[in-house]
Amino acid sequence: MAGTRRKARIVALQTLYELDCTKHKAEEALAHLRAGETLPQEALSFSEELVKGVLQNKSELDALIKKFAPAFPPEQMSVIDRNILRLAIFEILFSDKTPLKVAINEAIELAKEFGGDSSPRLINGVLGSITTERGVER
Repeated sequence: MAGTRRKARIVALQTLYELDCTKHKAEEALAHLRAGETLPQEALSFSEELVKGVLQNKSELDALIKKFAPAFPPEQMSVIDRNILRLAIFEILFSDKTPLKVAINEAIELAKEFGGDSSPRLINGVLGSITTERGVER
């Protein structure tokens, strides 16, 4: 299932990227997600849950990114890095379905695959700072 959940995170990341780069409505992007993916229903539901969770908590997620990465405000950060952080912070702070270490590791793996050379270090640093300050343990 880990491979399937990673694919679900990739689909969620692609959907959030689409929403960040276009004027598409969330419902439209989610419809694209449902229509174009061959993921099992459980993984598709997980992707939708991630996307909806990030969108519902976007301002709080961006405030946390701004606080813990002051040199890289969300509006100046690459679209990929910003959305990887949003996904991971949502999973760590707002969802209890993913163990902390798994959420951080998955975010770093997404950064390695889709981000720039410094993306994994940035993602790891921000997530490490958030979990340390918030005292998150799972």
